Amino acid sequence: MNGTDTFSDRRVGDVVEVFRAAADSMLSAANREGCISKIPSQGRLLATGDLHDNPMHFAKVVSLAKLDADPDHHVILQELIHGERTMNGLDFSYRMLVKVALLLLEHPGQVHPLLANHELAQMAGHSVSKGGGCMTARFADGLEFVFGDDADAVAEAMGIFVRALPLAARTDHGIFCAHSLPGPAMMTRFDLGIVDRDLVPDDYLPLHGSAWMMVWGRGHTPEQMEAIADRWGVSLFLLGHAFVENGIEIGGPRTILLNTDHDRAAVLPIDLGETPPTVETAMFSSIPLAAFGQEV
Repeated sequence: MNGTDTFSDRRVGDVVEVFRAAADSMLSAANREGCISKIPSQGRLLATGDLHDNPMHFAKVVSLAKLDADPDHHVILQELIHGERTMNGLDFSYRMLVKVALLLLEHPGQVHPLLANHELAQMAGHSVSKGGGCMTARFADGLEFVFGDDADAVAEAMGIFVRALPLAARTDHGIFCAHSLPGPAMMTRFDLGIVDRDLVPDDYLPLHGSAWMMVWGRGHTPEQMEAIADRWGVSLFLLGHAFVENGIEIGGPRTILLNTDHDRAAVLPIDLGETPPTVETAMFSSIPLAAFGQEV
């Protein structure tokens, strides 16, 4: 079984076990340092943006990542749930979380799913909208439709999985992948030392938690980005959490924004053995997913 299989017919015990096993795998991984997933400066990294339960694009990403070909091949995944495709108003994107969890278990240390605001909102039961309507409610209704009285057990296991997600992934030479960064007005309350420690429950609190601020932040200024980069030793930020019409764009100094869910979705392959790309060279290196058929 691989990460692109379907799971709508899987038993509740299987789904719960997959989430729990994947959480344990992330937290005990040799490359996990606090809330950061470390990526060595060798091999290849495929960076992606928001996926939002796009199964065709997920399949293309998995194929392009070529994880089976080399243990030094890595892939970044983020914003996995809450897509635009619902059935009778129900969101079944828990299936994407299961696919990613299984892919992670098949390729420990190579698959790096990152904490994002939609997963955090779903875990905490906070309302979040994408294209109208409360996606967290639609997700919960989808779990109840599939699992009935066992929906709460699946939701609890999913919460364990989400709490185990790293806040960011970074390479030894300073490429920093995260869903976003805190907004400028948040900086006086944001703990810049969060990247050097484990997350604690307070980090997830709305408005006040540093993990919450990091995945919800918008409107970054060049001065703020430079200050964070200098503090964290970052040569290039790779972020999501923005609608990027052409799939990839320069989001500021040392910053690339990626989208991987819509028709102009893009991914960014990076040779980890080379000097980190600049924002300009990264733009030229990106790959539009529309250039590939379903079988990559």
